[in-house]
Amino acid sequence: MMVFLVLIIVKVAGRSQERPEGLEDLLEPDYEVNLLTPNEYSRPGIALDKVNGIVIHYTANPGSSAVANRDYFESLSISHETMASSHFIIGLDGEVVQCIPTAEISYASNDRNDDTISIECCHPDETGEFTEQTYDSLVQTTAWLCVKFDLTTKDVIRHYDVTGKDCPRYFVQNEGAWKKFKKDVDKYINEVGDKL
Repeated sequence: MMVFLVLIIVKVAGRSQERPEGLEDLLEPDYEVNLLTPNEYSRPGIALDKVNGIVIHYTANPGSSAVANRDYFESLSISHETMASSHFIIGLDGEVVQCIPTAEISYASNDRNDDTISIECCHPDETGEFTEQTYDSLVQTTAWLCVKFDLTTKDVIRHYDVTGKDCPRYFVQNEGAWKKFKKDVDKYINEVGDKL
């Protein structure tokens, strides 16, 4: 009876307890750690109590690089223009820059800042569609974070799902592309897991 109850709780929670040991390490992407200076406008240093989700964004700044977007977040400590940041930024060539430790909040997802990890993605034009390199890095980074924080793709959402904002534009305006992305994350986790 007790074992049966435990299995039900695991299933209801939507978490995968069957992932092989070492999967997180295999999924981890190459990324540059270039943390923002602690400040109240982009890196407040507030701890995340628990990570319950991953939020996908787009920069809404066509043609910009991951480093340029990271530097914009850093500049907010001086300009005080707004409060904004993200844990990770993925560039046009697939490069990944970490701006905020995953143990701290970022200013990216409104009332979900306190329980989510945010990923901003660069894009070449106004459609918001990601390059193949950006997309591939997003799949890998999302897969890694899902395993790292014991999440599933049910816990991966768009900024749109929090606020109704047209972000990330391509995934909001192309629901099929959003569903495919989540399937690609699951497929990537399973394919890497099968190698263990």
